[in-house]
Amino acid sequence: MTHSQDTVTDPSQDGDFSGPRQVIEVGGTRYTLLGTAHVSAKSADDVRRLIGSGEFDAVAIELCDSRHQNLSDPDALAKQDLFEIFRQGKAGMVAASLALGAFQQRVAEQSGIEPGAEMRAALEEARRHELPLLLIDRDVGITLKRIYHNVPWWQRMSLFTGLLGSVLSRQEVKPEEIERLKEGDVLESTFSEFAAESESLYIPLITERDRYMVMRLAEQAPPGRYRNVLVVIGAGHMKGMAERFSEPLPVSPREEREKLEVTPPPSKLWRSLPWLITALVLTGFAIGFSRNTELGWQLVGEWFLINGILSGLATLIALAHPVTVLATMVAAPLTSLNPTIGAGFVAAGVELWMRKPKVQDFSTLRHDVTELKGWWRNRVSRTLLVFLFATLGSAAGTWVAGFRIAGALLGS
Repeated sequence: MTHSQDTVTDPSQDGDFSGPRQVIEVGGTRYTLLGTAHVSAKSADDVRRLIGSGEFDAVAIELCDSRHQNLSDPDALAKQDLFEIFRQGKAGMVAASLALGAFQQRVAEQSGIEPGAEMRAALEEARRHELPLLLIDRDVGITLKRIYHNVPWWQRMSLFTGLLGSVLSRQEVKPEEIERLKEGDVLESTFSEFAAESESLYIPLITERDRYMVMRLAEQAPPGRYRNVLVVIGAGHMKGMAERFSEPLPVSPREEREKLEVTPPPSKLWRSLPWLITALVLTGFAIGFSRNTELGWQLVGEWFLINGILSGLATLIALAHPVTVLATMVAAPLTSLNPTIGAGFVAAGVELWMRKPKVQDFSTLRHDVTELKGWWRNRVSRTLLVFLFATLGSAAGTWVAGFRIAGALLGS
């Protein structure tokens, strides 16, 4: 295969486009990389002009399946079974997606420009001109998981607090934040403060996605399948993708792509920790009863009391229904001894039963989560908070009660 590259760097000399373009030819197929600004009406115009020119027979965009669904169907979450989301352990990911979306909504409200307008334009124009639409970005959930596993444990909390601070702050979006969005998507702009200084974060967030998108193109639009493919990406990915294209494409791009989708499994110690804690607590009860019955019942009582109160308080902070609070207080001490089910799952299930979200909750969800109090006002986001808070409360109760049992045994 032969590779040739032609770079357009001066928009004024080529149709007055707002962003850079680079044309890469591989095996008779021209891949036209269009670097867009995710917060720019001009970028959307660029996309419309290029697709409308009739030069292209396929359009590839920097979206994954889940983000494509959210963009093309804003009410997609309303069609999902919330209980299934909790059962499948996806509540945390849904909450993170809502938080990231909240940042986008703030940008839209304060700048008057809707982030992702150029992607929406690509969707609409590809459909109108009946062109194949290729989704080439990695799923946002996989990227978040690979970020989590790639950064040191001590950096994870700073990332979490930085994310919370950026998406829940009601302060006006700073001009430099808008500028960062022009180079990358909301995920990149949210973590950009850390990415520039952390190779472990930069690799899964930027470098891997550059290679991933090239592999997806090699799968869906291999050299020779199409004549000219328009590739709509954030300007920040231009250099990395061009460098990947300058290398020979692998014989099996699918295998390379699948390697970038793997999320490292938890360590054996982490997987066995819940069972180890259960064994230690039950052993503590057994030792207490072997010494005297009164001590044994004291330890059992403290376990139920501490675990139940902390879990109940956590759901109370989430403004859960009183029945949910009581159910969590009863369930948490038991679920803490059964690693196959969590207190958060029970709490969320009861909350959904007592306060089933209405159609209005789904329709206003993305706007409500742009402010802190909105997370408590909306029934959907509040149920997510109930799940998360009950889980954290139960974890805290397990550790506090566990140390209390150990102290009682060592001191007796």
